[in-house]
Amino acid sequence: MFDAHFHIIDPRFPLVANQGYRPDPFTVADYRARVAGLGVTGGAVVAGSYQGYATDYLVTALRELGEGFVGVAQLPPDVSEAELRELHAAGVRALRFNLRRRVGGGALDSVDLDSLLELGARAARLFGWPAEFYVDSRELPTLAPRITALPRISVDHLGLSAEGLPALLDLVAAGARVKATGFGRTDMDVVNTLRSIAAVDPRALMFGTDLPSTRAPRPFAHEDRDLVVRALGAEAAEKALGANARAFYGICAADE
Repeated sequence: MFDAHFHIIDPRFPLVANQGYRPDPFTVADYRARVAGLGVTGGAVVAGSYQGYATDYLVTALRELGEGFVGVAQLPPDVSEAELRELHAAGVRALRFNLRRRVGGGALDSVDLDSLLELGARAARLFGWPAEFYVDSRELPTLAPRITALPRISVDHLGLSAEGLPALLDLVAAGARVKATGFGRTDMDVVNTLRSIAAVDPRALMFGTDLPSTRAPRPFAHEDRDLVVRALGAEAAEKALGANARAFYGICAADE
């Protein structure tokens, strides 16, 4: 299994309160203990809103996790090419754009989005990095024409909202990937949602634990992985549990 979405919260590095929230520590050792028995052989460490634009914790986590793990960084639009190159050398392989809980708070305006998309285009051009969006799928009808200008994108947590599923499926048909994560964050029928996405594109779904499930009404449970298998069947679930995400992050070909 490739865990396509989890967070490391290392108390050695400071946090930035987001909407007054600071999570409890969740170290690499905590993560390994929590996923014991799931057969995790790699994964993606994803930046949280409460970590601001810092990257030192992410580089440290990748070093401690070792081979098979990649980073998804949250960076300011004016980040230098030199820093991008350093992060790529350290194992970062994607950018995260948190449109739901912005770094520093406040509403996202058109100028802000333009600057993020310019960064996404720059990282894609330099290193082939995809861009990951934490966004409520109800906003996709407005956002889709702009974010699909990037060559490769994904949407976190099944898009969160049942109401936005048709717009999410349109995005999948246009080539987007979807994190099959955070089932306890959504108001969706998860089984039917997984099946609907896989029916549009069997390469789209990328399963992850979302550990430590910060602010989620229901945290990750090992049964969430079993739900994916029941929903999709063995062959499609195998892709969602590993191959799709490895291809997305450039670790292997999609059919390996």
